[in-house]
Amino acid sequence: MSKHTAPWTKLTQHRLFWPIAALLLVLVSNAFFGQNFFDIEWRDGHLYGVLVDVLRQGAPGIILAVGMTLVIATGGVDLSVGSVMALAGTVAAMMVTRTGLPFGVVVAATLGVATIAGLWNGTLVARVRIQPIVATLIFMVAGRGFARFLAGGQIQFTHKSFVYLANGYFLGLPFPVTIMAVLIALAAIVTRKTAVGLFIEAVGNNSTASRYSGINARTVKTLVYGFSGFCAGVAGLIDASNVQAADPSRAGEMMELDAIFAVVVGGAALTGGRFSIAGSVIGGLMLRSLTLTMYNLGVAPAVAPLPKAVVIVAVCLLQSPAFRRQIRRLFGQHRSGSSSAVTDGSAAE
Repeated sequence: MSKHTAPWTKLTQHRLFWPIAALLLVLVSNAFFGQNFFDIEWRDGHLYGVLVDVLRQGAPGIILAVGMTLVIATGGVDLSVGSVMALAGTVAAMMVTRTGLPFGVVVAATLGVATIAGLWNGTLVARVRIQPIVATLIFMVAGRGFARFLAGGQIQFTHKSFVYLANGYFLGLPFPVTIMAVLIALAAIVTRKTAVGLFIEAVGNNSTASRYSGINARTVKTLVYGFSGFCAGVAGLIDASNVQAADPSRAGEMMELDAIFAVVVGGAALTGGRFSIAGSVIGGLMLRSLTLTMYNLGVAPAVAPLPKAVVIVAVCLLQSPAFRRQIRRLFGQHRSGSSSAVTDGSAAE
């Protein structure tokens, strides 16, 4: 490896290089094919524009991805976050419309219910030893069914404070962006400035070895599922506020897959251990930007997931060292073959 190629190779091996490259590719493509994608307008003290919409609409998915990141880092997965979103929205709407409790109490109770749901999943995984995909699949079905039972149909509301969660503004930006930023900052500080991140990675790399080294692996797993439930509760509040109703049948539908995609695109290992909060955030932004790009280009919503799947596969392949070695070997053989052909032609002359 020459001195000229070494820095580039080192750069491409960074875990965030390919997620950032994919995000930039999506954004740059809109400069040529999108309409007014980069236009930002300041009106009545608020920022408006497609990029602002990317942040606002992407906030619930990115919040889910932050919680999912820690779950996947322990070697698990949480398929119930969409159902927890629906349950949280339903509980909040019911309390707002039927109890008259202060809004702060409603939010605290809703997040408490969502966290308990996550802790339940963590207990099944860590204590009962049920496979994560099965344990969370149970609540994926039961949680949405319980939300439908509580709602008895769609619950409408017009509570001013509740509506503000998704439609209000803070410092010129949509309030969901503020909520998202606070959660990302807290997760990053806790996992990178304390021993919590090390415990999570240790449990994900080798749960048995981490237990023998003094880490309570069961507690770590239980708590990360509880945090995932908390994040789903926050996302559920934002989603219900956005539509001003609790819709247990559609709220959070397929959101668990988008959260997993964001984590994978962000460079986390599904086998556990390695994780990156920043990578998951970039992955979530890339997926939301790609979705809005498809809509802006007139692609039908039913077809839009197809190019998203193609991009996800491409980014995951480029993140694979084995795949990149194969590509380099293939191009190296191609260049060698071309050089041989030129040499043979010169000799013939």
